[in-house]
Amino acid sequence: MRGALPAAVFLLCLATSGAHADETAPSPYLLGDWGGLRTRLEERGLAFNFGYGSQVAHNFSGGTDRLTRYADQWLFQATADAQKLWGWKGATLQATVTDRNGRNLGADARIGNSMLLQEIYGRGQTWHLTQLWLNQQLLDGRLQIKLGRLTVGEDFATFSCEFQNLSFCGSQPGNLVGSYWVNWPTSQWAARVKYQATREAYVQLGVYQVNPRYIDDAYARRSGWKLDNPSGTTGALVPVEFGWQPVLGGRPGSYKVGGWYDSSRGADLYEDTHRRPRGMTGGEPLMHSGRYGAYLSFQQQVTGTSEGRGATVFFNAAMADRRTSALDRQFTLGVIYKGPFGRSADAIGFAVGATHSNRRRADFVRENNARTGHKEIAGGGNEYAAELYYNWAPVPGLQVRPNLQYVMHPGGTSANRNAWVAGLKTTIAF
Repeated sequence: MRGALPAAVFLLCLATSGAHADETAPSPYLLGDWGGLRTRLEERGLAFNFGYGSQVAHNFSGGTDRLTRYADQWLFQATADAQKLWGWKGATLQATVTDRNGRNLGADARIGNSMLLQEIYGRGQTWHLTQLWLNQQLLDGRLQIKLGRLTVGEDFATFSCEFQNLSFCGSQPGNLVGSYWVNWPTSQWAARVKYQATREAYVQLGVYQVNPRYIDDAYARRSGWKLDNPSGTTGALVPVEFGWQPVLGGRPGSYKVGGWYDSSRGADLYEDTHRRPRGMTGGEPLMHSGRYGAYLSFQQQVTGTSEGRGATVFFNAAMADRRTSALDRQFTLGVIYKGPFGRSADAIGFAVGATHSNRRRADFVRENNARTGHKEIAGGGNEYAAELYYNWAPVPGLQVRPNLQYVMHPGGTSANRNAWVAGLKTTIAF
């Protein structure tokens, strides 16, 4: 059934796109306004979002095999305006369930990359309870309190996901320390407080449960969609962020600086309990109290008009605790241009980035290989990635995005061959 899914979605697009273009052109959804039902529900306080995304990737070089792999995600979301529905002023509730399927090109072709070539893959190819939260506004909207099952990246270090390579998609700290900074589609119990100091500036603080079971594939397949609280909590992740969102010359910008601390204990990558090289001794790793890091994210439209044609540039950087993080820093920059060739809904994007593998772990692996005879490969340098895409929006609600990726020194080592990858990212908003 899953193998037939791409064809079924494509046929659905063909069947609905022509009628939709004539019926409800202003609607951003492929199936239009459902005969006016969607608008009537939103006026009463209930909004729905049904979506599908797929990512195809093929490696022309790199790895041990030339393969094509396909991954996808279904999304089912409902948002309730509690004031319209029940007179509960300033409250919003949201529930999201996702379903992921498919295969990972990087793993299957043994490319050795640190950053996924299909960012939609991972966290268990199954159903997930991705969001279930209440957001309460106070003080005329200046103060927001959010409680429930949350993903960290929906509020902290938030960034768009226009690209297919994970280097340039979503909340960047999760790319480095995904074992405890848990991004979409996995959620955990959490709370976030945000204060809007001025129209442009805010500060926010969060507390998120850290439990390795949430990102365990076996648990995800069995209970990832359930509203439960499994045993195994190791601590709490506490991120803080300062943000400034100005409009400069009529063009929006977003500037964020933040940091995080995880109270869980973390294993040292190199030293044993006696602070000797554990690759040589074979001893147990030294345990540290707490893990931490920092990030910044700058994004600014530099040409064109707000919500129209023009170029937006971005720069993201994150650094993690070198004692415990196998990937200790990442830098990315790029540009997205909306409205090329007179097509207002189309876009072109280009980005480059570097993800650094921690030298301390590489030294451990080298010494451990010498002691045990293993042949594990671990880099201690940068994995460089670049991606170019064109986003084609033939009808509202459908975006088709062919892309070309190049990965140099996958995994931060020249032992892995450089890879050229062609991709196709498709998103549908029903």
